[in-house]
Amino acid sequence: MTKKPDPITGKKRKTDRWGKGKRYRVAGIPGVKDRSFEKLEGPQGAKAWLAKAQHESTSGEFVDPRRGQILLGDYIEQEWWPRRDYDNPSTEATVKGRVWTHIVPHLGHHQMNAVKTKQLGEWLKTLKATVGPGTANECWRYLSAIFQAAIDDERLTRNPCRNQTTLRVPSRPPAKARAWPKEQVLAVQAAMDERFRLCVDLGVGAGLRSGEVFGLSVDDIDFAGERILVRRQVKKVGAKLAFALPKGEKTRVVPVPPYLLKRIEEALAKRPAQEVTLPWKDPRPPTTDREAEERAPQTHSLILTAARGGAIRREGFDTRIWKPALSAAGVIPPPRERKQPFRHRPGVLRTVVTYEESRENGFHALRHTFASVQLDAREPIVAVSKWLGHADPSITLRIYAHMMPEADGRGRSAMQNWFES
Repeated sequence: MTKKPDPITGKKRKTDRWGKGKRYRVAGIPGVKDRSFEKLEGPQGAKAWLAKAQHESTSGEFVDPRRGQILLGDYIEQEWWPRRDYDNPSTEATVKGRVWTHIVPHLGHHQMNAVKTKQLGEWLKTLKATVGPGTANECWRYLSAIFQAAIDDERLTRNPCRNQTTLRVPSRPPAKARAWPKEQVLAVQAAMDERFRLCVDLGVGAGLRSGEVFGLSVDDIDFAGERILVRRQVKKVGAKLAFALPKGEKTRVVPVPPYLLKRIEEALAKRPAQEVTLPWKDPRPPTTDREAEERAPQTHSLILTAARGGAIRREGFDTRIWKPALSAAGVIPPPRERKQPFRHRPGVLRTVVTYEESRENGFHALRHTFASVQLDAREPIVAVSKWLGHADPSITLRIYAHMMPEADGRGRSAMQNWFES
């Protein structure tokens, strides 16, 4: 209504907003923001909310539902992510990549308190159609952690990812290590560019991970003691490379056969080691003197380097060296080819080659083969675990128990002798 009466009728007039405002207001609760209610909700709605807010405020459990109206994407960018603190920059890059690639684009436009089973179901359907179950499981866990943080921030009262009984949440598939037969190892190696064949020898002969192969220096080879010192790896952090300790931040010593040492000598005779300088652990610019000291670049004479010099990038090795060799050896099917236009050159097409994803046939298969040979030779599980760089022998046993040779009759004979003595 107008504040002043009509000069002719002497009555107040209805304005354009007549009947559109909120008619009931709840105020005066300590620690609780005032709230207004629509006319349709009536005084009953306002009183019910008042009673609930008073009770929860008194017990210290009140969460204003309006705080959950923030967009999920805004909450992630403004509150959740700035508080993340990862010791390992690679882990930080992985988490950020998963969240900004698979969560923010699909759910970021929803209000946090509006993400229910329906929205989660649609998101899961998209995930399952675009990524593997392992990645989908990781994304689900990250989303659950985001909602849990929102509860701690008093923006939500419930995590919609917890105790989910309606949706079929993807689970990480159990990984079973599989060793390659010798014929397959040799076939893949023969199909590779000659300069990279030593990678196969190091994977099978010493159980090195790909990053450890790419970070192996001449100084790490003890020819007299017939052993390799695994002291660093080349890892990708964001778009840049860095030297770092091996996985688990543990160095180790691996005994190797004379054959592998000979192969290393032959490779170095053809192509001498090249000095490569990379930051240590984290390539990002330091912000403190301590970080500058910890990230100071190191130079090592690497046995294997990229075709144009510098450290080998794992994704480039997988795409240009490893998978073509797998395909040529018949381990995976031939690649699919399709034409795709250049982004900045309209009308010009390029051929894009895509290989089948096959985790069980990754470079790690060579490491599994190393473990298989050692266990078949009845090397102690503790020793094999140490050579592989596992944190605990139980990890080695869990991964490779199925590779251990079947028990023979020695135990049976021992018990028979015990009973007969």
